[in-house]
Amino acid sequence: MCTVTFIARERGYCLGMNRDEKLTRPAGLPPKKRTVCGRTVFCPSESGGGTWIALNDHGTALALINWYSITARVGHDAMSRGEVVNSASAAVSPDVADAALAGLPLNRINPFRLIGIFPATSEVVEWRWNLKRLARTNHRWQSQQWISSGFDEAGAQRQRGRTYRRALQQSSAGSLDWLRRLHHSHAPCIGPFSTCMHRADAATVSYTEVTVSTHKAVMRYHAGALCQNAAIEKLVLSVSAYSTGHSISKRNSASLP
Repeated sequence: MCTVTFIARERGYCLGMNRDEKLTRPAGLPPKKRTVCGRTVFCPSESGGGTWIALNDHGTALALINWYSITARVGHDAMSRGEVVNSASAAVSPDVADAALAGLPLNRINPFRLIGIFPATSEVVEWRWNLKRLARTNHRWQSQQWISSGFDEAGAQRQRGRTYRRALQQSSAGSLDWLRRLHHSHAPCIGPFSTCMHRADAATVSYTEVTVSTHKAVMRYHAGALCQNAAIEKLVLSVSAYSTGHSISKRNSASLP
């Protein structure tokens, strides 16, 4: 259960992710630096070591959401979906991520959607695993959002999508403050369909934010929903400069500062 918002910029991008979980699930751990295949990677983690979002020193971000619309589940000996991001966290291109995902025992992993942002080549890629096939879709370099919900996925997508589209009309759309307000939002009312989600048995439990420019990548982590007071962790990476900027599609894109 998560909401991921991507804000395209001509040189770099911003990404915000609300992680929604059952209240009985152990709390996540704040981001730490790892070395994976020779690359520096920042990611928060579950107690078992898996993660739902990662940022590497090439500016690549990977974010995973569960795919509840696919009701089939692994029968036994399931592997945590948290290992999906771990496996591809050092990827510098979609093809490298493809190879990493191909090495996973996917038949033991429940349905997921993995979003990869590759700023050096202006690529936004989504992988979908439905227990039968891993499909790759290339999206345009434009602001967009992905939503999952174990309560009512279609309903959450409709309502949060409406909140997002309305927010895009604001003059501040695309700024960091705007992104944080969106992920703090309880519109139209606090509950299972608000972006900052609250139910009796589950809620938004953390907010992770990634900002990438030509030379720097930053991950900020807020333990708890943005509507709650909590410490903010901040980690900074140096990244290789991009050779060119990106052409941003105007369809569904935000007005960027």
